[in-house]
Amino acid sequence: MMKKLRKLSLKARSGLIITVFSVLTITLSSAGSRNFEIARNLDVFSNLFREVVVNYVDEVNVSEVMKSGIDGMLSSLDPYTTFIPESEIEDVRFMTTGQYGGIGALVRPREGKMMIAESYEGFPAYRAGLLPGDIILEVNGQSTEGRDENEVRALLQGQPGTSLNIRVERNGEQIAKSLEREVVRVDNIPYFGMLNETTAYIKLTSFTQRAGREVKAALESLMNDNNVESVIIDLRDNGGGLLNEAVNIANLFVEKDELIVSTKGRLPDRSSTHLTLNEPVDKELPLAVLINRSSASASEIVAGAVQDLDRGIIIGNRSFGKGLVQNVVPLSYNTQLKVTVAEYFIPSGRGIQAINYAERREDGSVAEIPDSLKRPHTTRAGRTVYDGGGIEPDIYVQRPEPANVTRALARQFMIFDFATHFRKENDEIPPAEGFYITDGIYSDFLDFVAGKDFSYYTGTEELLEELQETASGEKYFSAIEQEFQSLQQRIKREKEQDFITFRDEIEQLLREEIVSRYYYRKGRVVVSLDSDPDVEKALGVLNDPGHYDGILAGVN
Repeated sequence: MMKKLRKLSLKARSGLIITVFSVLTITLSSAGSRNFEIARNLDVFSNLFREVVVNYVDEVNVSEVMKSGIDGMLSSLDPYTTFIPESEIEDVRFMTTGQYGGIGALVRPREGKMMIAESYEGFPAYRAGLLPGDIILEVNGQSTEGRDENEVRALLQGQPGTSLNIRVERNGEQIAKSLEREVVRVDNIPYFGMLNETTAYIKLTSFTQRAGREVKAALESLMNDNNVESVIIDLRDNGGGLLNEAVNIANLFVEKDELIVSTKGRLPDRSSTHLTLNEPVDKELPLAVLINRSSASASEIVAGAVQDLDRGIIIGNRSFGKGLVQNVVPLSYNTQLKVTVAEYFIPSGRGIQAINYAERREDGSVAEIPDSLKRPHTTRAGRTVYDGGGIEPDIYVQRPEPANVTRALARQFMIFDFATHFRKENDEIPPAEGFYITDGIYSDFLDFVAGKDFSYYTGTEELLEELQETASGEKYFSAIEQEFQSLQQRIKREKEQDFITFRDEIEQLLREEIVSRYYYRKGRVVVSLDSDPDVEKALGVLNDPGHYDGILAGVN
């Protein structure tokens, strides 16, 4: 009897979905061969779904199975066509508007738990005294144990004006806070200022609504208050956003009615051209745009248009390679579909999209593309540029890889935790640009690390271990054991010196992390500029008119 009731219950739970599929099937099957093909496959899918739900040996979570089916279907397309459940609607709103309903806290995983990595200045989490390093235990009575980053973020976000109770752990003590969600707005520009007496700098981190107006306001402010003779726009780590905002930003430097980007889709209404609509703020100032592997989408439109129109120089590393346009389509039950509808092309006619979606590095950016697959295009002045995946800079800048010890300190939260400790012990520090790591602070950091369970394993040690294993297996190890142990001791001594050898790069990360505790995103950007090879290269070229003009003329 219980089995019959269970089977009926499963049928009832899947009934609504099957009904919807049936209505779609009847409607589509009467409207042509393509629609019949859609209807036939919907019918197969609905019957399969029903039989799985009814007959599977264990209880089936209907929502999870359907979500897996949807994700599987969309995974056969491009990486950017995705299903957006109701729980992630706030994330979409943030990507397009720069605002969402929540408490203003950035969370990240740490050792199986969820930690507050940053509280945004002026918002509920900040006002309630939630600090970087706080471990989130509960949100509105719901434990965060076993939940991933997206699930915890969904608990924290919600309609502005709604209340939220949160319990965190700090230094072994549990703390409860009551907050009210509000509209959290994150600026597109965390910092702008003068790098020297004549070079303006604007850091842009997103292309949400108002990005064009914000960049224009920053640029005009710098030009009104200073003797600006050149400009740097920093688009590194900017994953993009709204296409029209990219056009608006490019428009600040190029003439009205200039083609910036065109889109081409399968449907006629998805193909369009986007021209600049306004007079530029300035069309003569030497301009440098900084990009890296994480500069994507709208960032690539701006950088690509500047390069194709020979309006400025591009410095850094090749960009991500995302040249597809997505539209968000509303679905039932407050869900949405983000679907690729077109590919975009910049003024020279070249596309940005990677030729092969699968050929990417671990960070998702475009892997190396054979020259034979690249197609040449020309800029307005006749320079040769290539499509096939991302924007290639006019000047590449090699950035040194961090040392093993530096990566380990960051990965094991040593630098993060020391900054938290430092903030607790020091109520204030000098302005960001005037704060440096003194010998005393660095000594305190070394003592702090010594008191923790910190260790790291180098590639050299891994190779030695493989050597020992191989030599032992081949009966050679006894003959080289003395030399092997000598090498081990030498490596151990070198590792002990790593904190001295690589002090400069460790200090830079310490400085950025500590400053961020007092001056937030702006402070982190300010101190990062002091040791930035891309910025240094841009300043050198912008201050050398012959070199700058030669690049744009294709002779340098």
